[in-house]
Amino acid sequence: MASSPIVSNAQALQMARLYEQSPLFVSLFDVTDTMRYANPAFRKAFDVAPGAEPTWTDLMRCSHTSGVGAAIKTDDFEAWLTSTRSRRGKLPFRTFEADLTDGRWIYMTETVDEQGWMLCVAFDISSMRVGERSLRLARDGALRAAQVDALTGISNRAHVMQQLDKRLDQLRERQQPCGLVMLDLDHFKRVNDTYGHHAGDAVLVHFARLVEATLRREDGFGRLGGEEFMLLVPNISHDALEQMVGRVLEKVRSARPLPEVSDFAYTCSAGLTMLDPSQDAAHNMRRADYALYAAKGRGRDRLVWAEA
Repeated sequence: MASSPIVSNAQALQMARLYEQSPLFVSLFDVTDTMRYANPAFRKAFDVAPGAEPTWTDLMRCSHTSGVGAAIKTDDFEAWLTSTRSRRGKLPFRTFEADLTDGRWIYMTETVDEQGWMLCVAFDISSMRVGERSLRLARDGALRAAQVDALTGISNRAHVMQQLDKRLDQLRERQQPCGLVMLDLDHFKRVNDTYGHHAGDAVLVHFARLVEATLRREDGFGRLGGEEFMLLVPNISHDALEQMVGRVLEKVRSARPLPEVSDFAYTCSAGLTMLDPSQDAAHNMRRADYALYAAKGRGRDRLVWAEA
């Protein structure tokens, strides 16, 4: 027997009507982070035309260039975008505060379902006392610092490990598959020794942004330390994961990240596994690590699957 819907069509329609009238900022993004619904309050705050369905990235880019919507105070928008995307939609629920360009201060909630759709609801907290606001901003700043790798702007080790634990829980509870990939830049020490640590840092930042730009919102990506990174790709098949990582390796191979050294190129190696729900995070990471070592041993610039 088919299960009954959680709400009736009439109830869903009434909910939509209330959203349309609400002063809260309400928006819905699909798994590709494209906006599929926004109520009038949200569209007015972010200057989104009726019927328009921008991606979240385009929405933020427009805010930055037009000065309407999110107040993005940065001299490097791409770095800000990388850092912000490293936290967006990675957990089932999160809250944070943000400034709008019209002077309002909002409290935003993000709720992500099992299919990767995200409901965003925000409300105006501009009337909050200045002292309390300062404390909350300091708290949010400390939280961001605790989650983000200072150099690359992507998730740090602690944050991506938190995401790994979450994906294992989802696999055990709801059989949601997830790929785990260890990535390591090949011969990275030579970069530092030949061109200096400044160039090495530039290569790490380039790699982080290149990979991050290929990911879905639900994917997790973090720097474990040095030139080693970890990638979490939920709801993907064995073959699709291999194709995805293969594309990343090809993009890295063809990149020229140092403008001052036009012929400089680099590569990376990858170890792949699908998460095993019967094992803990450390065991799953070791499997991917062993595969990464195998890729290095076979000549680098390639991907290798963990042995079954």
